[in-house]
Amino acid sequence: MRTRLLPLLIVLMAAVLLALGIPLAVSLAAAEQQKVVVDRIDDTARFASLAQYVNTSPAGGEKPEEERLETLRRELASYHEVYGIRAGVFYRADTPMARAPADFFLPRSGEVRAAFAEALLSRRSHDPEQVWPWQQGRLVVASPVIRDGDVVAVVVTDSPTGEMRARILHGWLVIAAGLIAAMLLAVGAALRLTGWVLRPVRVLDATTHDIATGRLKSRVAAAGGPPELRRLAGSFNEMADHVEDVLEQQRAFVADASHQLRNPLSALLLRIDLLALDLPEGHQEVASVQAEGRRLASVLDDLLDLALAEHAEADLKTTDIGQLAAERVAAWAPAAQARGVRLVGDCPATTAWADPVTLSSALDAVIDNAVKFTPEGESVEVEVGSNGAFSTVVVSDHGPGLTDEELSRIGDRFWRSGRHQNVKGSGLGLSITRALLAAGGGSLSYRHHEPRGLAVTVTVPRHGPAT
Repeated sequence: MRTRLLPLLIVLMAAVLLALGIPLAVSLAAAEQQKVVVDRIDDTARFASLAQYVNTSPAGGEKPEEERLETLRRELASYHEVYGIRAGVFYRADTPMARAPADFFLPRSGEVRAAFAEALLSRRSHDPEQVWPWQQGRLVVASPVIRDGDVVAVVVTDSPTGEMRARILHGWLVIAAGLIAAMLLAVGAALRLTGWVLRPVRVLDATTHDIATGRLKSRVAAAGGPPELRRLAGSFNEMADHVEDVLEQQRAFVADASHQLRNPLSALLLRIDLLALDLPEGHQEVASVQAEGRRLASVLDDLLDLALAEHAEADLKTTDIGQLAAERVAAWAPAAQARGVRLVGDCPATTAWADPVTLSSALDAVIDNAVKFTPEGESVEVEVGSNGAFSTVVVSDHGPGLTDEELSRIGDRFWRSGRHQNVKGSGLGLSITRALLAAGGGSLSYRHHEPRGLAVTVTVPRHGPAT
């Protein structure tokens, strides 16, 4: 959940920061340009005031005032030399009154011509379009020179934008650095926030897994997080207590019923045996009743074992499951040989965290099933290995195997394949085995064994819980 929630928070925070940062960057660029434009307006106004006192024009035929004109030319030349800005005063007929540099002229089109034409209408030219750091634009500002209410000339400045674009870029870098720093702080806050919100969820998930694997005593410890999740944790603990009480009542009922039925059933079987003494030897009906009675006794014993297995506490310790599996192979070898089945084991030394008695019982049940359903002349293999945090014992046979549907039901209580109803058993053996393993954190799984047969894997943790 954190991998989905955290990117969503980061995207939302990034969108907020961009929504703030982009207008700020645009405003910074506009402010920098406006500052330059205002400076150029002041400059053109100053040059226009100087040009007002040059009382001559080529069309007027009057002699120019050389001193004032020379002052204007010196100011323009100095201005260009110091700032690198082209500037000029042009009569209405486009002829220059004064200019710097000497090759500065009015083009027939473009920004300079548009600004000149605007100023001829007795108003300052419009503000130029925004120049961005990646553009090579120039800023053109024009102001009219007015004498006796008429526009007699226009002051035009054509400014390079390199320094202005550098300042804008520098400001943008500062904004970007601030946004990155804010984003890092936001990511850190998001990590803390998601951790705070999801910590109870992780605890709840771990506890749910523990209960699902048979550790019914597990409960959600009190933790931080939003009040809603804390209330959920409390409700979950109440539910787990109720479920444990119901299961405990069920186990107690099964155990008590099995125990209470066992004694009258034993007495009934004893009376049947006594009655059989008065009947002819080999009486089929009596033999059938005796067989069904023994089968019922076996079912009751298995039910009692299942109830005890689900209630038993595992005595977990570091166990050499390779040695234990080898012992079980040796113990079952004579029974397998009697059925014409070869029982072989590959059991290297491998340690695991398990209850030796429980694991022995589980292996006995699995090996018994494998030998029971393996045809004469075939083999059963027992292999011990390890896989990451778990150790495994795989018991493979070459029997008839199970279909996919049967494979999904194996291990259910009282379930037996329709093809094997004539084989002795109650259908509880693997359920008992699974309950015994679950108490110690182990599990039982099944799969097809190629080319035919069934492979049963007993899995137990390699290490105990960290202390």
